[in-house]
Amino acid sequence: MKRRKFLQASAVLAAATALPSCNPETKPAGEGAETAAAQLRTAHIGVGNMGLEDLQAVASHDRVTVSALCDVDAGYLAAAAALFPDAKTYSDYRVMLKELGDEVDAVVVSTPDHTHAPASLAAMELGKPVYCQKPLTHHVSEAREMRRVAEEKGLVTQMGIQVHSFYDYKLATLLIQSGIIGKVHTVRAWSPKNWGYDGLAPAGSDPVPDSLDWNLWLGTAAERPYVKDFYHPMNWRKLVDFGCGTLGDMGVHIFDTPYNALALDVPETITTECRPPNGVGFPENNMVTYEFPGTPYTTDDFKWVWYDGPGAPGAVPELALPDGTELHDQGAIFFGEEGNLYLPHFQLLPQKIVDGAFVDIEAEIAAVSTPDMAEPVRDYALESPKHYHQFVDACLGKGETTAPFSYAARLTETILLGTIAGRFPGETLHWDSAAGRFREEKANSYLEGDYRKF
Repeated sequence: MKRRKFLQASAVLAAATALPSCNPETKPAGEGAETAAAQLRTAHIGVGNMGLEDLQAVASHDRVTVSALCDVDAGYLAAAAALFPDAKTYSDYRVMLKELGDEVDAVVVSTPDHTHAPASLAAMELGKPVYCQKPLTHHVSEAREMRRVAEEKGLVTQMGIQVHSFYDYKLATLLIQSGIIGKVHTVRAWSPKNWGYDGLAPAGSDPVPDSLDWNLWLGTAAERPYVKDFYHPMNWRKLVDFGCGTLGDMGVHIFDTPYNALALDVPETITTECRPPNGVGFPENNMVTYEFPGTPYTTDDFKWVWYDGPGAPGAVPELALPDGTELHDQGAIFFGEEGNLYLPHFQLLPQKIVDGAFVDIEAEIAAVSTPDMAEPVRDYALESPKHYHQFVDACLGKGETTAPFSYAARLTETILLGTIAGRFPGETLHWDSAAGRFREEKANSYLEGDYRKF
């Protein structure tokens, strides 16, 4: 069925099963000031790989009680349950949400991309705050729906872009908005990661492992035979029916700071240079050019260029650094009217370049630094929990999240428009944000997908 019909059916189920939080020692999420007795009871959908990292980071907050774990892979579920033996376990998130009702205060979604929206929306329709991994959704229509529901219900939300809360990225945002390089006319960003697949669809099938519920793993995606190592557990990011390619994986992280710092909305045009579509995987190499409406921090003709895949960014003269300095393998450069700002990915200070030379910016850093910006911690394991704890604190009524779905949906929409443009290599697509449609009618069929009943 079409996405909208699936979501309508999910909303009916959610309305029928929604119950108010009634644990006397648990304050409903988002209800006023934090209290000493408050505990946030969390349910986790997807607990393998990144899901396990999410689980442990959320649980490291001293006000969190892990109440439920859900995964379609029994091996991942058992490993997580060994760490949190008091949590109830499930293989089907729909059953979990229906059964637990008021026993859960917030939900964390860490599944493959195609399940982000179905699981998150089911939780939000029950009035649950949601932390969802990036990219927020698999389809543009889902991103818009996620934002609508979150705002309509006034829910605390957060997208899993942990580096959004890291020192160097917050600093770069403050520097750009202070005018350190004047108005920005271009951003170029890159990652050599290869979440692409230029081959053919697999032939035949393999026995489904006893530990895996293949029907639940597919979820709303079209039914197909299981093929060992082609989909689960890792390669789904490469495939158009399940992931969002390198742009959806690393692009969300690396584009986040320019997007936030420059106060961008969604683009007006998108052009992707890549091989012709094969209907199976994303291209291994992509160059995506976006043109955006101007903002107070950009020129009127601002554009953003993304490079990914093996060897990216390649020989791009504009990306040459002073004195033959080697370019970091991932990062971005802001090009402004009064110089450039180089931001490697990640946990490295931004560097200013003027007239082909690095210049000292200690004074500028001191001028924009705020009291909450302690010295940077160059340890991902120590820095990463900040983003998760921000979500927990907001659910408990303390502060707000910095990557709520109101922000994350627009960033994700921008990323997904680039993956759609990859279906029409070399063609410029024109996006009408108000209408939520392309001028080129042939591209509109990729804004949403058919949802299988499962």
